[in-house]
Amino acid sequence: MSGEENTRAGPDSTDQPPSAAVTFVTTEHFTLQGARSAAISGGIGRATIFLGSVSAGLVALGLIATAARIGTAFYAFGLILLPTLSFVGFATSNRVLQYGIEEGEYVERIARFRAYYFDHAPELAYYLASVPPARRLAIQGFGGGGGLIYRTIPGMIAVVTAVLTGSAAGLIAVIAAGHSAVTGFVTGGVVGAAVLAALMWHQYRAWTQGVRTRLFEEE
Repeated sequence: MSGEENTRAGPDSTDQPPSAAVTFVTTEHFTLQGARSAAISGGIGRATIFLGSVSAGLVALGLIATAARIGTAFYAFGLILLPTLSFVGFATSNRVLQYGIEEGEYVERIARFRAYYFDHAPELAYYLASVPPARRLAIQGFGGGGGLIYRTIPGMIAVVTAVLTGSAAGLIAVIAAGHSAVTGFVTGGVVGAAVLAALMWHQYRAWTQGVRTRLFEEE
């Protein structure tokens, strides 16, 4: 009987993870959650600053239009303001995109840790909704598909940036064509659509590359 009891106790003791491993996994889990929160806060902060700048700039442009009645001062102010806001938009879109990809990497790593917990404590699966890491990423919207870029903060910033860039190009075209509104609208629309397509393509490539090459590679 004693031999049989020892045989039964052997696999159970072997299956239990070492206390050092449990401590490390738990600490790393909380560290990744903190890093993910920091990435989300950083992205939202950058987007808020950009949208605040756009709002204040457009209000100022409207005041100049009212005071100068679409005169030389309005065009001069617009040609300075709109390209500047466009540049800030490009920089913000790229930085917020990096934050989003970084967050996706943290989410993937956290999902793997949850799988580790369920492997060593399968009785928790009923209460904590155990799903594979890939499925958990898909539920949270980290699939790397083409539609992902339209549901992110970088996608929103890209749309606003494209509108600003198109407006700047349209304003330049209006001045160059002798104040022709049709030329301005056509030029602005074409340039805005081209910029939006380029930004979305850049984001799509960055997301797909981030999905393939994660910060935490599997060995």
